[in-house]
Amino acid sequence: MLHALSFDVEEFFQVANLRGYFDSADWDSVPSRLDIGMEAILSSLEKHDARATFFFLGWVAERRPDLVRRCADAGHEVASHGYGHEFLWDIGRDGLIEELARTEAAVEAAGVPRPVGFRASTFTLTKDTWWAFDVLGERGYLYDSSIHPVRHPTYGVPDFEPGISTVPAAGSEIVEFPVSTFRFAGRNWPFGGGGYFRLLPGRLTRLAVASLERSGHPASIYLHPWEFDEEQPRVPAPAFKRFRHYLNLDRTLPRLEGMLERFRFGSLRDVLVEQGRLAPA
Repeated sequence: MLHALSFDVEEFFQVANLRGYFDSADWDSVPSRLDIGMEAILSSLEKHDARATFFFLGWVAERRPDLVRRCADAGHEVASHGYGHEFLWDIGRDGLIEELARTEAAVEAAGVPRPVGFRASTFTLTKDTWWAFDVLGERGYLYDSSIHPVRHPTYGVPDFEPGISTVPAAGSEIVEFPVSTFRFAGRNWPFGGGGYFRLLPGRLTRLAVASLERSGHPASIYLHPWEFDEEQPRVPAPAFKRFRHYLNLDRTLPRLEGMLERFRFGSLRDVLVEQGRLAPA
């Protein structure tokens, strides 16, 4: 079975846990460390003949069209992560339209087809921002991966279908492919990437993916380039935010390698095609 692997392409200084320490007006003055993580990721994927979806911030795509092209040339899918990593409830409907348009333009300017997949910053597509599906439908997107079906203080739709499903959107339908969870004690528990991937033992994550595979459901795993950069600068954020951001950065690459050795991975679009949810490109 083919499972989905994705990477949210953003700089370390753009993440939610550190957003209070780097004003967006100053981002261009912060030295980029993006190549460190991207080199590790692309080399690992090539080594294991795996494919993935790269959800690019438009801000990154504008400044690094070479990375956009490199991902596409290697057979990976390029999708949209919005423009400036803003929460959906902060930018509103008009802001999302503008962000999508800017990111689409940046991707196309790099010589890569317009994205058909989207992931909101920090999974902020919730019941309060459900209008985002209509925006995606109006702009011709085919799938979304912004809903996290868990309980979380910032995001989450805990009663949402944890597998692949469809959502009505502006006279059409958007396929929703959430990050993977496992069901226990009547709740969906996160394991499918980010801090959870670094916190939980690698063996437990592999067991969860294997369990989904046995039940006939593809997993969806996500990470970020900055999670492969253990030497990144430390920011004096509150202790819990530092814990979530810096925990086990040295273990991300070996754990990804362990997953790639054990399972077959492709882009989200590859999996949705294999599952009969989307037509081949």
